[in-house]
Amino acid sequence: MRTGESMEDYLETILILERRTGYVRSIDIATEMGFSKPSVSNAMKKLRENDYIHMEPKGRITLSEKGRQKAEQVLERHTVISQMLMQLGVSKETALEDACRMEHVISEESFDCMKAHYRKLGE
Repeated sequence: MRTGESMEDYLETILILERRTGYVRSIDIATEMGFSKPSVSNAMKKLRENDYIHMEPKGRITLSEKGRQKAEQVLERHTVISQMLMQLGVSKETALEDACRMEHVISEESFDCMKAHYRKLGE
C-alpha cells in the first residue's frame, strides 16, 4: 500500500497524540482531526491491514515499526517546512497549513536539501 495524504495524516496524528497523552484511541483521533468516528474506524482498518498500526482489544492504537517510521518522517517534514516558512515571514497559521500540504508531495532530495539548509541557519 502506498500511503496517501490522508493515511499519512492519520499516522502523524497518532504519533502526536501518543507523544501528548501516551494513549491513543479512535475517538481521540476523530476529535483531534475533526472527523467522524466511522471515517476514522475505516481508516484504522486500512492502516491495520497494511501493518501501520496495531489495535489492542480495549481499543488502544499503537504504531507498528513501519507506521512509526512513516509517521516520524511526515512529522519531521511538517515541522521543518513550517519552521522554515515562518522564518521567511509567513504567518504561523499559513505556514502550518502550507506545510501540511507540502509534506506529502516534496521529494526526498528536495526535503533533504531544505533540512540541511534549515540546520545551517540554526547554527
